[in-house]
Amino acid sequence: MKAQGITGNFTEANVEALAVAVFKNERPTAGILRDLDRITGGVLAATMKAGEFKGDGGELALLRFARKGKVKATRLLLIGMGEREEYKSSAASMVAGSAARFFRQRNIKTFALLPRCEGYSVEIAQNATQGVITSLFELDKYKTKDKNDKTITSFVICIQDAKPADLKEGITRGTVIGESMNFTRDLANEPPNILTPTEMAKRAQAMAKEVGLKIEVLDEARMEKLGMGSLLSVSKGSEEPAKLIVLRYQPAKNTGDKNELLALVGKGITFDTGGISIKPAEGMDAMKYDMSGGATVLGTMRAIALLRPTVPVMGVCAAVENMPDGKASRHSDVVTASNGKTVEILNTDAEGRLILADAVSYAERNGATRIVDMATLTGAVIVALGDINTGIMGNDQLFVDEVIDCGKEAGENYWQLPVSKDYSKQIKSDMADIKNIGPRGKAGTIMGAVFIQEFVDKAKWAHLDIAGTAWADGVRPYQAKGPTGVALRTLIKLIERSQ
Repeated sequence: MKAQGITGNFTEANVEALAVAVFKNERPTAGILRDLDRITGGVLAATMKAGEFKGDGGELALLRFARKGKVKATRLLLIGMGEREEYKSSAASMVAGSAARFFRQRNIKTFALLPRCEGYSVEIAQNATQGVITSLFELDKYKTKDKNDKTITSFVICIQDAKPADLKEGITRGTVIGESMNFTRDLANEPPNILTPTEMAKRAQAMAKEVGLKIEVLDEARMEKLGMGSLLSVSKGSEEPAKLIVLRYQPAKNTGDKNELLALVGKGITFDTGGISIKPAEGMDAMKYDMSGGATVLGTMRAIALLRPTVPVMGVCAAVENMPDGKASRHSDVVTASNGKTVEILNTDAEGRLILADAVSYAERNGATRIVDMATLTGAVIVALGDINTGIMGNDQLFVDEVIDCGKEAGENYWQLPVSKDYSKQIKSDMADIKNIGPRGKAGTIMGAVFIQEFVDKAKWAHLDIAGTAWADGVRPYQAKGPTGVALRTLIKLIERSQ
């Protein structure tokens, strides 16, 4: 897809259609809407006056008009954004994505967007470009017919009085972020017979070579030497060997605190049967998504390598398959993690925290002073927060606040849950240091977090439970159903703030 910016009059865009953000109960009496009403010969004003379009959030209306003057387009898409004061620059991704999906469905290949955002032009152009790219992702990769082959070939972002260099930079950044989100989503959507831990490591190696990241893949023998008994207890029941994927980005010049290193750690369960604590058959197909946290780490590291921030970053992905064969972990097994702590396994379906235990410990032992882990960890977070907010917990309030703030800027929502000592007491074991579940039916999301916290020593740590937000159950105006690539934009904000 070709993307470009226009800083002058939007009528200069050589496209089939225009798309514009419209606020609730707005009228075309001034500015861009007045110009659009003139171009459409009054159709815009008539549509609004008749109450056929009110500007409510998510509302769409397509107007056709005769070509007038220099304008090339013959169609105008109105995209309702609700109240003006709630419209942030991050919403440009949803506006652009909604327009791209709407036009593609109608085989319109070129369009120009008038986002009408206030703020930094680079940010607006970045978000809009990302929104178009991520909107074109579909689940039909393995279909041999009935594929959605329609596409957008050209996209123009129109921001009057912006600097051309700013629009160019924003488009470049948005392309990197959008393609990295789709890289993440493609990994998450892969069938588990294709994306095994070994295959996930191979794709990470190919990506690292392409973008210039350093990579090391630890096999089970190496992990055994490092004492990763917690992680390896999960892979015991599978014929597919576990892999610990370690990516490193090092800038030419580090402008941040030389004593700081941020590590991104992800749960990469390529398929989760639950092990001996086997899951019900209904819905188990969704467990191919259980590596979404690891996929987010790989996609974020890809984006970092191309955006080139001036601070180092480490990415760690624990890629494991959880299966229930004769070698699988049993209830009441006791294993020893790499930090020396012993764990009583009381539920083999609480496996994500077992692999993250050794992964976060590895990151800290290799220099990480700040750690963000992300995982589709608990069903409890879906009960609590649905698919709107990602659950966040951590051991340093300022760090947690920073992640939440970065999420607000990126258009991603987080809700903090507590991880006090009173919760930690509930995973103390009678026969080992800790157990991998807490009291039945109580604070399940928090229990997962306080377990992982046991394997963080001095580093500042934030845990993101993305179980409710890593995939969408249905189609949205700006996005296909399936994996969402959640948290990637937040993490990029966090990294760039550290410069």
